[in-house]
Amino acid sequence: MKEQTRQQQVPGAVAADPGAQGASATAGGSLSDPQAVRAFAIDVARSLRDDKCEDIVVLDVRGLSNVTDYIVIGSGTSQRQMGSALQHVEEVATNQRVGRLQSTRDDRSLWLLADFVDVVVHLFEPNTRAYYDLEMLWGDALPVEWNDREEP
Repeated sequence: MKEQTRQQQVPGAVAADPGAQGASATAGGSLSDPQAVRAFAIDVARSLRDDKCEDIVVLDVRGLSNVTDYIVIGSGTSQRQMGSALQHVEEVATNQRVGRLQSTRDDRSLWLLADFVDVVVHLFEPNTRAYYDLEMLWGDALPVEWNDREEP
């Protein structure tokens, strides 16, 4: 089991929900099933797509990371849109009974993060995404095909 008390460190980040620290990522439900974890990561990616985020990727980092299984990365077009998209991701988690461990935002909402332990979601302003280049950092990760069908 991954650490339940870790905190994602985002440069210049502040906790959006300080009360969420230390919460179980599986409170009220379990993502111990690898297929359920993968399905949740894909549902998160689809939620971001539905909110008009761009360049969404899902990376399988099992075996590469000792703190998470999947990383979902997307780009937003404005602070408002990114905030709304992250809120919708958290609603997906709530509907699937997945608790959030930590959520962070930087001072200017250039990098938003939601940590569900098994799945970590990064939502960037495009220039910030290019600067941190998480896809290169996790270059050995396997990309997950998730956009195989359009939702009605």
